[in-house]
Amino acid sequence: MDSETRANLDTISNATVSMQLLKRGIRAVSMAGPKPLNTPVKRILGAAYTLRYVPMREDLSAPEVLGGKDYPPRVAIEQVPPGAVLVIDGRGRADIAAVGDILIERLKFRAVGGLVSDGGLRDFEECLAADFPVYAAGPASPASVHGHSAADLQTPIQCGGVAVMPGDIIKGDADGVMVIPQALAETVGRDGVEQERYEQFAKLQVSKGARVPDVYPATDQSKADYAAWLAAGEPEA
Repeated sequence: MDSETRANLDTISNATVSMQLLKRGIRAVSMAGPKPLNTPVKRILGAAYTLRYVPMREDLSAPEVLGGKDYPPRVAIEQVPPGAVLVIDGRGRADIAAVGDILIERLKFRAVGGLVSDGGLRDFEECLAADFPVYAAGPASPASVHGHSAADLQTPIQCGGVAVMPGDIIKGDADGVMVIPQALAETVGRDGVEQERYEQFAKLQVSKGARVPDVYPATDQSKADYAAWLAAGEPEA
């Protein structure tokens, strides 16, 4: 993601992203489950680094496995690049924590861009006190080993019912979390900025008494009025 694409995507809302992806035939991109937990909301934008859990099996969750240097969550915490977003497939289990406060502190120290999981979060108050961007299902006391076994990392996963490929662009705001296919990020950002510019114009016209069908979606007349508004320097009144 180049700097211009990042700036464009950072400017627009997830609602705009959703519409831009819909125009490209992509619908299943809004996660159900992960929600912004910081107050105020901390927006996130970065490439997905994925970690997948599967249902717990005793031989896969034995102490010697959990303490191993190659245990996927341990590896993920150390390998997720700065600025990337760690996306964890928590199997939609809000009652089981995907991570806790120690791992959150490590992610923050390493300048990771944020955490997204459809699982829960343990040590909830301590995690939020770290002031690290977290989107998850909510608080949960049981650690991951109560119901999960760690499977692998940097593979295709699901999170919140949405397919996530390593390198997809993850965008989180007050409306939730969106997954932007990496190949579409540039055009979604560029066209999204233009969409919001027109919507600003349409909202202004409605505030002055225009009927919604006359300006949204755009009509031939509203497009002409919009062009004149742009030429006039986008006046606010």
